[in-house]
Amino acid sequence: MDIFHFFWLAYLPVHQRLILTAFLDMIESPEMKLSVRGEYALRALLVLGLRYGEGVTSIEAVSRQQNIPKKFLEQILNDLKALGAVESRRGAAGGYRLARPPQNITLASVVRHVEGALAPVSCVSDRFYERCTCPDEARCPIREVMKEVREAVVNVMERVTVADLCERARRLAQTPDSVLDYVI
Repeated sequence: MDIFHFFWLAYLPVHQRLILTAFLDMIESPEMKLSVRGEYALRALLVLGLRYGEGVTSIEAVSRQQNIPKKFLEQILNDLKALGAVESRRGAAGGYRLARPPQNITLASVVRHVEGALAPVSCVSDRFYERCTCPDEARCPIREVMKEVREAVVNVMERVTVADLCERARRLAQTPDSVLDYVI
């Protein structure tokens, strides 16, 4: 929380201050946003998914195509290798490829492996639960809403695979860059 929020909250009654502080912490939480590492992991898998069945793809090619720093990409691909999503081949003609068919790799499995919880707050996470600071977790309306958010996110992320991302990429590549607007 920044200094502005701190002083502004000081003028509120204690019960409102606690609720707003908790809400601001939720909004500003890193759990609410996919990190650069998570985004790069998905983008690297997209490239490998689009080339599935064509052999290995060099780190340089993925790095160049997706504008991902090579050293960072190496770490991410090693992490995805530990997940079992990619495999590598060493040497001059080496690189990476998907270890499984793209339809067998869900976004949820990748994001959980790279980021951790899919939940917006840790008190609603199934796999990474941590007790929150609210006085009555069982009757907390904010927690109840965050459970709904988690369920929506999980439902989408479990359903969407690397194959789905590849299909969307192919479809989007065929659409024009912008729609012409002839308003006078």
